[in-house]
Amino acid sequence: MTEIWIKEAERLGSGSIGGAMDTPSAPGRAVWHTAESGTGGKSFDAVATYLTKVASEPHILYDPTTDRLGQYGPLNQSARALKNDGSLRTNRTGKVCIQIEVLGRAAQPFTSTWKPGPNYRALMRAIRSWGVPDVWPAGRLAVSYSDNASRSRVTWQTQGGHYGHSNAPGNDHWDPGNISQSAMFAAAPVTSTPAPSKPTPALPAVSLSRVIAAARHDPGLKQGGTTHKADVLIVEKALQAEGLLSTKYVDGSFGTLTVSAYAALQRSYGYSSSGADGIPGKASLERLGKARGFKVIT
Repeated sequence: MTEIWIKEAERLGSGSIGGAMDTPSAPGRAVWHTAESGTGGKSFDAVATYLTKVASEPHILYDPTTDRLGQYGPLNQSARALKNDGSLRTNRTGKVCIQIEVLGRAAQPFTSTWKPGPNYRALMRAIRSWGVPDVWPAGRLAVSYSDNASRSRVTWQTQGGHYGHSNAPGNDHWDPGNISQSAMFAAAPVTSTPAPSKPTPALPAVSLSRVIAAARHDPGLKQGGTTHKADVLIVEKALQAEGLLSTKYVDGSFGTLTVSAYAALQRSYGYSSSGADGIPGKASLERLGKARGFKVIT
């Protein structure tokens, strides 16, 4: 049984970081990163907060020295830890593309000093539950920033297994460094069956009629005035995640800047003239909800 939420992991952030996979029929993969940080509790908390702040959340945050494990979002949806490779959305390749950010530095391979425990084994159990094989399809990992490790787009799109950030096409990072690939599997022998997955959290609901009313009335209110704050906040957070609205304007007021941001979204979807006036329509709002994890009601 596939695991969507790892029962041993603590929850980080809102629980919604991405959307549906582009190629769910393609093999699954796991991608290993290093946070270029220290280790321990303070570093874990600081990195966890920072990744949310910059909207670069992986699925998993792991401390190899304390075996602490956190999870930002469901494994069956995309994360935000990779750059796209042109039109190829690398975060959305495969039936799963599980992103693991490990505390540590690429220049100091974490497998030399780590202390993997039950939480690491739980992580590997969850990865394997998706049929991700214990192989490294791209071959070796980079040993320095200038090292030309394989970033084959064909390999990435067609072969399941484990990859380093240094193997992802369209990316220029060299993490996780020269970790021991064999040690990653040896530290979590295949000895147990997957634990039952937790139910997928219900998607938040946005009322189309309420956000339309807010978009028409809030710009005329006193600065920061709100009509339907709860619904608007969900839409504004989605616009922020799309890079169209600054975080400081995510306040629940569908004011002029939010209208402008939504108009930009409509144009990016191919709308023009009155179809890109910044007033949400059913089709555009549903498309945004599918990408950013909310459902639309009337």
